[in-house]
Amino acid sequence: MRKKQAAIIALTCGIAIFVLKLFAFFVSNSVALLSDALESIINILASGMMFVSISISEKDPDQSHNYGHQKIEDISCLLEGVLIIIAALFIIITAFERLSDVGYLLELNLGIVISVFATSLNLAVSLLLLNTAKKTGSNALEGDSKHLMADVLSSIGVWVGLIIGQIIGLDYMDSLLAFVAAIFIVKMGVGLVWKSSHSLMDQSCSDEEKIISDILKQHDYRFIDFHNLKTRRSGSIVFAELHLSVASSLSVKEAHDLNDHLEADIKAVCPNIDLTIHVEPS
Repeated sequence: MRKKQAAIIALTCGIAIFVLKLFAFFVSNSVALLSDALESIINILASGMMFVSISISEKDPDQSHNYGHQKIEDISCLLEGVLIIIAALFIIITAFERLSDVGYLLELNLGIVISVFATSLNLAVSLLLLNTAKKTGSNALEGDSKHLMADVLSSIGVWVGLIIGQIIGLDYMDSLLAFVAAIFIVKMGVGLVWKSSHSLMDQSCSDEEKIISDILKQHDYRFIDFHNLKTRRSGSIVFAELHLSVASSLSVKEAHDLNDHLEADIKAVCPNIDLTIHVEPS
C-alpha cells in the first residue's frame, strides 16, 4: 500500500472513531469516555498533519529543495511525539480530577461496547500504518501508528478502570489505571521525539552503511579501496556518498561503468538509497 493511501485511511477512520466515541459518551454520560473521545480530536489533527507531510514529501526535488522534501516526514513524526505527550498529560490531569470525584460512574455497558468497537477499528488502522511504515521507511506513518496505539492503550485503561470500579465499588481505580496507561504513552511519545530528532540532526544510518560496505567488499577486486562513507536519512530516503579509489589506468568510461554497476547492486538490496560515488585515482 502507498503511503498516501494509508494516510487517507487513517484520516477517514479517525473521524469515524471520534464520532463513535462521542456517541459512547452521549449514551453513557461518562466523563471517562468523554475524555477518550476528546483525545481522538488530537488523533484527527495528527492524521491530517501526517497526510499533508506525506503529500509534500512525495513532491519531486525543485530549485528550492534540491534533495527533495522528505525531511518533512521527520518533522511530522516529531510533532506526533509531542501530541502523544500532550494527550498523556491530558489523561493525567483528568485522572487527578476524578480522584476527588466519587460516585460519578454510571451504567456504562452500552457505552463501553461502542467504545470497544471504535478502539478495535483504531487498533486495525494502527497496525496497517505500522506495516506500511516498515515497507516504505516512513517516519510519519510510524509516528501516527504509535499515536493511535497510544490511544488504544488509554482506551483499554479507561474500560478496565470503569469495569473494576463498578464491580468492586472502587471509584478511584480507573484513575490509577489511567496513570499507568499515561506512563506508557509518555514513553512512546518520548521515543518518537528522540528518533525524529536524531533524523533531523542527520544521524548516520548504520544498517545501510553495513549493506553498502558488504556489497563493495564483494567487488573489491575491481577497485583499490573505498573510504569517507557517509550516510544520512531524509524521510524514507537514505542519502549516501563515498570515495572510490581506482587504478589510474582506468578510462573515464570504465570508471563510470564500474560506478553504475556498484550502484545497481546496492539499489537492488536497498532501493531507498540515493548513492553518490566520487571516483579518484590511486
